[in-house]
Amino acid sequence: MSAEVICVGTELLLGDILNRNTQFLGRELANLGIPHYFQTVVGDNPDRIKQVLAIASDRAQILIVTGGLGPTPDDITTETIASFFETPLEERPELIADIEAKFAQRGKKMSPSNRKQALMPVGAQILHNPMGSASGMIWQPRPNLTIMTFPGVPAEMERMWTETAVPFLQQQGWGDNVILSRTLRFWGIGESNLAEKVSSYLDLSNPTVAPYASKGEVRLRISARAQTQQEAQALINPIEKQIQEIAGFDYFGADEDSLASVTGNLLLEAKQTVAVAESCTGGGLGAMLTSVSGSSGYFLGGIVAYDNELKQQLLGVKAESLNQEGAVSGTVAQQMALGVKKQFQSDWGLSITGIAGPSGGTAEKPVGLVYLGIATRDHQTYQVELRLGEQRLRDTIRHISACHALDQLRRNLLSANVSG
Repeated sequence: MSAEVICVGTELLLGDILNRNTQFLGRELANLGIPHYFQTVVGDNPDRIKQVLAIASDRAQILIVTGGLGPTPDDITTETIASFFETPLEERPELIADIEAKFAQRGKKMSPSNRKQALMPVGAQILHNPMGSASGMIWQPRPNLTIMTFPGVPAEMERMWTETAVPFLQQQGWGDNVILSRTLRFWGIGESNLAEKVSSYLDLSNPTVAPYASKGEVRLRISARAQTQQEAQALINPIEKQIQEIAGFDYFGADEDSLASVTGNLLLEAKQTVAVAESCTGGGLGAMLTSVSGSSGYFLGGIVAYDNELKQQLLGVKAESLNQEGAVSGTVAQQMALGVKKQFQSDWGLSITGIAGPSGGTAEKPVGLVYLGIATRDHQTYQVELRLGEQRLRDTIRHISACHALDQLRRNLLSANVSG
């Protein structure tokens, strides 16, 4: 027995809106332990919707359909599903009354076009919408097939799912198992290198381990199926611990952890502070640090010194260094880090200077060349050179640069803990 998610809406195909519903439903089905192998996005076209229904109803027992329940002519989900299963529609008086009441609450009269939202296939159960006018349905048009429809608005869909759909599925005996996932997060190691290190874990069946990467970060998702969350967690725990030991400092956190939150916690534990000096990232590193609640406990501030004169005036960068080596150099990065540390009297100073592109690169200093500067507690400095590639987008180069700076501080703090 498995479920399939079908999202109806041409606006999804065009990328006009982000499809939050698939992410939510994927997690919810996993929590219920209901297998879920396919997701489909289809435009507002009856023939193509029927093609999707033909395929999905052949390989899944639960079809979860979102979108296309509104009052406009292109909202055709309900009528298309009814037509596919050769079932007539009927107007439900209770839905008319519900829609009229909702309009009355807003001091308005129901539009005639909203009457179509009261149409349901004969035999379908209403899946009430407590928020909007678009109610869905729970319908079993043939044995071993259940269709559930929801509006495309995420807030409405999520509430209907939680309050009505989940209890229904559980009453039907679905959701006896759970699928629990834990995502381990890594920085400073490539996906292929990490996969080689943990290759023996990638062939496991329960739990399973799968790698994926995005913008410099590598993740491993460990998923376990069991009758209870506790049993699933017990399957995950030893695998998680073993992978962490293999990865060492390349592992930085799990699930919702970020480099900023993990590094911030290390600073709090050590009762230490940091300040940042930025050029090409334009405040991105400071934004990452301050995105974490409680960051005022360790982040003192930052200076965005794009102009070379400001680098000299605010950060103490030497004119000869700028003239001889250029603003994008390891020497300038170190001076920026030390300068901001002194300026804010912080324990640590971090700096970033580089060429984010798409213009400004040369053969000697191409786009994607970035230098990080780190000033330590004892006023020592060192540099890290990054070559992030000329083909990467400007925002990606800036993001990865800021993450690398946080990672350098994280590793320093961890090293201090180990040696201490």
